[in-house]
Parts: sequence; C-alpha cells; structure tokens
Amino acid sequence: MGKQVNNLIKLTSLRTYIGFIITFTFLLANFSALAQDGLNTSTGKMYTLGDISVSGNTHFSPQTIVTYSGLRKGQEILIPGDKISEAIKKLWKSNLFSDINIYLVKTEGETAYLEIRLFDLPELNELKINGIKKGKKDDLIEENNLQTGVKVTENLLTTTKNYLTHKYQKEGYLNTKVYINTIEIKDSTNRPQVNMVLNIDKGKKVKIRDIEFIGNTVFKESKLRKAMKNTKQKSVLGHPFKRSKYIQEDYKEDLVSLVDKYKENGYRDARVISDTIIHEDKKNITLKIEVEEGEQYRFGNIDFIGNTVYSDQTLRNVLRINKGDIYNGVELEKRIADNSRPDAQDITNLYQNSGYLFSTINPVEVNTEGNVIDMEIRITEGKPVYFNNISITGNDVTNDKVIYRELHTRPGQLYSKENVVRTVRELSQLGYFDAEQIGTNFQNPNPNEGTIDLEYALVETGSSQIELQGGYGGGGFIGTLGLSFNNFSLKNIFNLDSYKPVPRGDGQKLSLRLQISRFFRTYSFSFTEPWMGGKKPVQFSTSISHSQQFLYDPTTGNADKDKRFNITGVTVGLAKRLTIPDDFFTLSQAISFQHYNLKNYNTGLFTFGDGYSNNLSYTLGLSRNNTYNDPIFPMGGSNFSITTKLSLPYSLFNGVDYEELAEEREDLQEIQNDPNNSIIIRNQAAEGIAEIDQERFKWLEFYKIKMKGDWYTRLVDKLIFKSTVEFGFLGAYNQDRGVIPFERFFLGGDGLGNFSLDGREAIALRGYPNQSLQPVDENGLITNDGGSIYNKFSMELRYPISLKQQAKIFVLGFVEGGVSYNDFKDYNPFALYRSSGAGLRIFMPAFGLLGIDFGYGFDPLPGQSKANGWETHFIIGQQF
Repeated sequence: MGKQVNNLIKLTSLRTYIGFIITFTFLLANFSALAQDGLNTSTGKMYTLGDISVSGNTHFSPQTIVTYSGLRKGQEILIPGDKISEAIKKLWKSNLFSDINIYLVKTEGETAYLEIRLFDLPELNELKINGIKKGKKDDLIEENNLQTGVKVTENLLTTTKNYLTHKYQKEGYLNTKVYINTIEIKDSTNRPQVNMVLNIDKGKKVKIRDIEFIGNTVFKESKLRKAMKNTKQKSVLGHPFKRSKYIQEDYKEDLVSLVDKYKENGYRDARVISDTIIHEDKKNITLKIEVEEGEQYRFGNIDFIGNTVYSDQTLRNVLRINKGDIYNGVELEKRIADNSRPDAQDITNLYQNSGYLFSTINPVEVNTEGNVIDMEIRITEGKPVYFNNISITGNDVTNDKVIYRELHTRPGQLYSKENVVRTVRELSQLGYFDAEQIGTNFQNPNPNEGTIDLEYALVETGSSQIELQGGYGGGGFIGTLGLSFNNFSLKNIFNLDSYKPVPRGDGQKLSLRLQISRFFRTYSFSFTEPWMGGKKPVQFSTSISHSQQFLYDPTTGNADKDKRFNITGVTVGLAKRLTIPDDFFTLSQAISFQHYNLKNYNTGLFTFGDGYSNNLSYTLGLSRNNTYNDPIFPMGGSNFSITTKLSLPYSLFNGVDYEELAEEREDLQEIQNDPNNSIIIRNQAAEGIAEIDQERFKWLEFYKIKMKGDWYTRLVDKLIFKSTVEFGFLGAYNQDRGVIPFERFFLGGDGLGNFSLDGREAIALRGYPNQSLQPVDENGLITNDGGSIYNKFSMELRYPISLKQQAKIFVLGFVEGGVSYNDFKDYNPFALYRSSGAGLRIFMPAFGLLGIDFGYGFDPLPGQSKANGWETHFIIGQQF
C-alpha cells in the first residue's frame, strides 16, 4: 500500500488501568482499497515496526520512552495486538503520565510506523498549608509525600485527604474537614506544574459529655462505662488524666469490650442492639448504647473428644473450668488459646510444647438446656512435628556460631513453642539485634511427615558505644573518653582487614575508659568472653583499673602531685549458666584485689595519711533473669540477684590482738578529744590512732551481702509496671576490728558513682542530692561516711514512645523510698526517705542510655527541717 494516509489513524487510547480501546479511523477515498492491502481490524495483521516517534508534552527523551515501552524498530508485531497493549500498560505503571495514546501513523507494505503521544503528570511546585501550626507542617509533608517535584495524581490527592481526616479525627477532632485545591502554572521549561493549597479545618475538639445505656439491668451504667477502656465521658471533677475524646476506632473496640463484660459473667447472648451519636453542640456529643443482655448461663458437662496424648484430668487441670461455674466465653477462649501471651498456660501451648504443632482444639456447645451449656472440647492432635532445618538470616556482622549457640531449637528436635519463644528472648538479650524486629518464619510444613523448617530473621543493630563528654566539677574541667565494643572479636585483633572500625562478630565485650581532670585520673580496661572455650555458656571476665587522686594546693590552686592517693585493682570472674532449678539461673564467682596507697594524703576520709590498705575478696553470686524480650524495655518477667562478697578472716590467724588495739584506740581517742590537753599531746594521740588504723586496715576484713529484685508486669498495651526491692549489709567478722570504712553504701541522687575512691556504692534515690542521705549516729550527728546497711523500694510506670532500632525512647513515673544505717540496733526498714517524680529515657546504640528525672523529695535531708523538694537528675549509662 503505497498511498499516503493524510490523517492519523488512532489505534489505541488508554486512560485508566481497567483496560484499553483500540480504534482505527481511516479517512480514505476508497476503504475497500485499504482492505485489499491486508489490514483486518477484527483479526489483526503482522507488521514490522519502522520508526516510532514521540509527541505530546513530556520532558523525557523519545529514546527513553520508546525503550521503556518495550517496542523497538524492526520488531514484528500484530496490529492490533497484545504488544501494543503491553506497551501502554508499562507506561501507565510508571505513574509519570496523565494521558497515553499510541497511533498508527502510516503503513508502507509490511512496515508500520507508530506514534506514542503522551503528557507528563503535573509536578508539585509550591505547597501552602492552612489550619495547622508551623512546626507541624514539615511532618505533614513527609507523612504524605508532598515534597516539591512529586507527581500530583488523583490517588495522591485522595490519599492525602483521607489520611489527614482520619489523623485529626483520631486526635478528637470529629468534625475535621480537608480541602485541596490545585492551580496549574507554566514556566519557561513548559513542564506541567501545579501549586497546591491544603486547607485543614479541624474544628473544635469533640468530647463525650455523657455515655448513656438503655436496656441494662444486670450492671449499673458505671460498671459498663468502666468496661470501655478507651472511651470515657467527661468527669464531673474535670480529672486531668481521664480521656474523653471521641475516637471512632477506639469506640468500636470498646463496644466489643462491653459485650465481653457480659460474656465474662455468663451472659453469652448479650449484644449491642444499637449505638447512636447525638451532637449536643460543636464540642460535645452524647453516646447512647442500647444493649440486650439475655440470660445468665453456667457451664455444664465438659467432655474432651479426640485426646490420646493427655488424659482428661490433665486437660481439666489446664482448662481450670468446672461444671457449675458461671459461663465465661472470653476466659474459655484464653484457656484454649491465649493469643495475648506466647507463654500462657493453655491447652494449645500444652500440645505445641510437646511437638503437636498441627493440633487443633475447638470448643463446641452441644446442649443449652435450662441455661446450662454442655461443652465438648474437640481435639485433633495430628502427628508430632520435628525441626528439619534451622536457619538464620540478617546477621551481617555477628558470626553464625554466636547465634547458633543461643538457640534452644535444633534440627531433629521435637517442636516446642516454648523453646521458640525462649530463643527469641535469648537473641534479644544479646543486644546485637533489634529486639522489636526478630522474626520466626516457619517454612515447608509437612503434616504427613511431621517436619517443619524454621528461620530466625534478624536485623543487626549497633552494639558498640562511645562515651565522650566534658564538664566542670571538682574544681576544674573533667574529660571522659569511653569505648565499649559489645560484639568484639579478639581472635581477629591482628587481622587488619577485620577493622571496621574494630574486629567484630564473636560476641565478646571490650571496654576502655579514661577520665582525667587536674585532680584525678582514672584508667580502666575490661574484657568479657561469654562462652569460654566455645562449647558451654561459661562467661570469663577480667578487668584492670588504676586511679590517682591529688590534693588541692591552696597556694597555687593546682594539684599537689606529692600528696596523692592511688588505687590499683584487678578482677577475674567466671559465671556459669545453670540447669537446676531451671536454666534462667546463673552462678557467678569472682576474685578481686585492690591496693590503696596513700602518700601525704591527710583528709577526713582516713585517719592515716601515709600507708596502704589491701582488699582481697571473693564474690559469689546467684541470679535469675527471665525478662523479655527487649533488655532496654522489658515487657515482662523478673530479674533477681543475691551476692556475697567475702574477705579472708585475717584476725583468726594473723596474731594481732584487736581487742587490745580497740581499747588502746579508745584511750587515744579520749586524749585527742580532750581540749585540756596540749596540741602536742593531742597530735601524738592522733598519730597513734593513725598507726592503729593502719594496722587494722592493712588487709581489709569484711563480708558484704546484697539482694535485689526487679519485677516487670504488663498492665495494658505497652504500659509496664516495674517494682524493685533492694537490700545491702556490710559486716565484720571481728567486732573489735570493726566495720571497714571502705565498701559502704551512699544513698541519694542519680546513683552514678562517677569517681569513687573507697569502693563505695552509690545507691540511687531520686529527689535528693547525690550521696546526701547519710546515717545519723546515736547523738543525732551526721556520720558522712556512708552506711553499712540500706534498703530501698521503688515502683515505676513505663510507657514507650518509640522502640525503633535507631532510638528507643520511653517515659516513666516513679515512687520510691530508701534509708541507710550504720548499725542493726538502729535499723528500721520502713523509716524511709520518700520521693516521686517523672523521667525520660533515650537509648541510642552508639551512645548508650541517656535520661533525665525530675524528683520531689518529701522528707528533709539529715540535719534539715523541711522537705528537700525538687531535684533534677541526668542519667548517663545507668542500668535500665
């Protein structure tokens, strides 16, 4: 066909994803002549593509568009046919164009020439937002992808409008209206662009004035309102913590909770007949809820059908529901399968913890005569299931062996849900992976053969931390540099290729810390291997530290290096995971040695300024930790520990008569305190006391017992209640030798020890200054040397703002109390210094834990007469 086609012949026009229409229009003098050339619009004809041109309004090059369409010169295609349809679909899927057409321009023999005509979607040029605060606009733009240059589609406009309407209704703005206007503009590039005006009219925040019930006779309205956890009416007293906003999603959930309230008390037929919203005015609504209660039912006979693995009595013990009990459909479901707790004591877990992964348990009502419901618990046990393959993914840094040794599931092992849950907990506790993203993917289930594969999906998180800070304190600048590598690899320390930035992946921990000021220096090093030998969970740890303290020289204002106090210490420890009573227990042991050396260091801290003391001790500890899953924000479980630290009983074999020394010291003390004696005599007495104390404390003799328990309880959603009890006691084997001035308990403040010369333990008690709650002696004088006994009680409510990998943030409110004494005869565990307040915690993998607490001390400090009041505490690196 050599004739020129004067007008374009339209083949295809596609404006939506639903389909396409192919239309041929020929404006020819003789249509039959064209038909003779072989173009059949009903069956199509094969052509070879010649040139493919591009027209319309687009900033993409013709070559790019033709390439993306999938069409190419020289290609044989059927016209009309699927190739053109596919090309149009591809272009539409790019979401870049508002109109796409493909035309047949002409044909020359067996060659067809096409034209792709399309128009770019308009881009967003400028966005104006009205109706919200300036500080909220950036978040709104990011949440709705309204950045400059984004393609403006009908879907974008609809999605944005629906999102914002729902967002503000969820915040209590029930009457929210969102209007979006777009205005086309032209610029020098001739690219289609629009300016968008986004008007948000939130209206007044709508609150629930009243919740009224119709048809209730069993429960009072107050009981039914209480069952609605998230939907509350306005309080008469205007309670600040009582939420009365109307949120539709929460309201619908609360209607289910309302019915569950009836079902839990035997009214299984209870239902909500209708619920009505009455708009009192622009700010207030009334909810009217009509219920049908029905009659109360009780459980009748409960029979188990299909059980062979467990006896009826065993299943009854787990079900814990007896004939004659008030019918509780909600509790029945939980006793069969409690989906809110993976470790619940229910029948489903009983079977799944014994390998019956494919078991099904269905409660069926078989008779309901006389308001008594007879039940059958129908059980299909299936075959026991064994693990086939166990795999891990996502560990880009941590070596496989570090993960596999923590798994409680093994190939060939009988399936146990309890072991899967325990494995997730152990992997979370490592701290190398994001606890919120650990997944368990069951693959290739085979009920006939009784096998299944399990994959643990992990997401690595930064496990190393850096502490770099500076501040002013103690008369000068204090600089601190700390490095903690929590997934270290010692074996690769000489492999330069493994430094990224340090060798990692073997689960070891290496910590270095340096703290320097004009008046002290502290250096410390520690290393921990959690699986010594690589075969058993035996943790080896060692640490070395050295510190120097210099006295202040009043003549120069600098440190006097000739008047110093040095402490050098080393500790070696072993900790073994036990299997009895269960494998949550750990037994730890450590031997430590500290050497205290004083030179011309005359302060009130010690009675001798020249000399030394040695502290050789053995620590034995027993702990049990079954908290889960995130160690930073545990949502359940407990953590209990008891430790005993002992020195050798030197007074039994060193040949020193400490009773005689004590009498001699008492005599010298009287001489020193007698104002009638001359200064020379009193100084000589002081020197004698120093010599005696040097002998008493040459080798420290003591025993120290500490106990601490933390309990975490999930109240609702992610609201966690944490309760803590602590107790500590420092004692002496020989009362004539007395309790040592080292290792004491100093109560009050944030609990950060910072720089402690004498082995003291800083016990946090918010609402009071650091280490300010000193014991008072029998004369009412503050001792200023810490306590030998202390106890503390604490309660916290915690709620997370974010548990994402980049930053875990939670808020807390606390109430706590504690007290310390120097003697058991004065000890009263309930005469507490009390406080309460609120705080914030932020954990970032690179920097550890940061936080702030605002605490109010209700009691006066020792020697004061009025409540201490508000204190602000900054937390850096403290325990969670």
